[in-house]
Amino acid sequence: MNIVHHVNPEESDEEERPPVLNMESMKVISPLGRGAKGVVFLVQEEPFGELSALKVVSRDLVKKKKPGNNDKVIEGEEYRRIYFEQQVLSRFNHPLLPKLRGVLATDKILAHAIDYCPGRDLHFLRKQQSEKMFAIDTIRFYAAELVLALEYLHSLGIAYRDLKPENIMVQENGHIMLVDFDLSTKLPPKTASPTSVVADRRKRRSHLHRFFNRGVSPDDSGEELGHVLSDSDSTSKSNSFVGTEEYVAPEMIQGDGHDFGVDWWSLGVVLYEMLYGVTPFKGENRKESFYRILTKKPDLVGEATPLRDLIGKLLIKDPKERIGVEGIKGHDFFKGIDWDLLLQILRPPYIPFMENWSGEEGKNVIKEIDVEIFVQEIFGGGDDEKKNLDDNHHGSENKRDWVNGITNHPCEAENFLVF
Repeated sequence: MNIVHHVNPEESDEEERPPVLNMESMKVISPLGRGAKGVVFLVQEEPFGELSALKVVSRDLVKKKKPGNNDKVIEGEEYRRIYFEQQVLSRFNHPLLPKLRGVLATDKILAHAIDYCPGRDLHFLRKQQSEKMFAIDTIRFYAAELVLALEYLHSLGIAYRDLKPENIMVQENGHIMLVDFDLSTKLPPKTASPTSVVADRRKRRSHLHRFFNRGVSPDDSGEELGHVLSDSDSTSKSNSFVGTEEYVAPEMIQGDGHDFGVDWWSLGVVLYEMLYGVTPFKGENRKESFYRILTKKPDLVGEATPLRDLIGKLLIKDPKERIGVEGIKGHDFFKGIDWDLLLQILRPPYIPFMENWSGEEGKNVIKEIDVEIFVQEIFGGGDDEKKNLDDNHHGSENKRDWVNGITNHPCEAENFLVF
């Protein structure tokens, strides 16, 4: 394995660099999840160190060739996203957000390690409930922690832009942890409730027409909508179009710029899903989902309650009218919550079982995994690389078979699932 010490040109000399990981001193225990361009592994520092989740991205899938320059490979926007996520992770100092434990770069992969969460994610946890819905008190606990996590991110000037149950992990202590920040962006820090410009009716119709004529087929539903980071990402609004379709805010679809308010919209969708077991605007395909997001009101079936009222205020389509952080924390649904003491709760609703990977039982189930080969055999590589793999690893297990079933949503292969 050839280690590449890659320096991001946007990184200042004064900026503290994260630790460089050494695969030779790291035990790869198991794959945890996969995405469009890589795999997440459960790893442990030898001997018997702390467990981490190692997110590994194949270089072959993020390289771009520069036209007219002998097909010279350049590092494009996908690389920028990877390094941006690492920079964001390195800034965190909050119990509900991951710590960047180290980075790794070889000629075949780019990787970074964060905290491992044994409780998997809220999507998985909801599916384990008897009616595939959470109790109100459980929703209140997780919702309050999400508010604190998003408030902290916004105070750093980071719009998360991909809030969904699959990205909300459960830590060993039962508290949540947000993961996957490759779709996040930097905006000026804001403490007041976010606002945004709303298009007039004529513009809204033109945006609907534009999106409904992009050649998106019904089979495209469930994909992530990531585009490159633009210069506008450093201004008070972003014009990037990113997220996962069922959780995307209307102002992002309209394309007139968005800010932190998109995260509060997504929180409303997540709370709706916790309460009803489904998302509020899902259509038969992406076109219909977008149409519903832009035109339909959420169907809040049942008697009027503080939770349904809060969801309704979060899912207001006009971002200027949508409830912000102060209104959320002061809402009746959170009446009686001491926000300063919330993270000190000793008994959250669910405490996950922690596997003992250091004992004899753990050793018996650990397979030898070469991370580079594993990722290449899943996603493929160049012809020469494939030939080398065949020559050097003839008769080895098919890694594609290894990862069958390790994602929560096979139809959402665009999304990294770190659990």
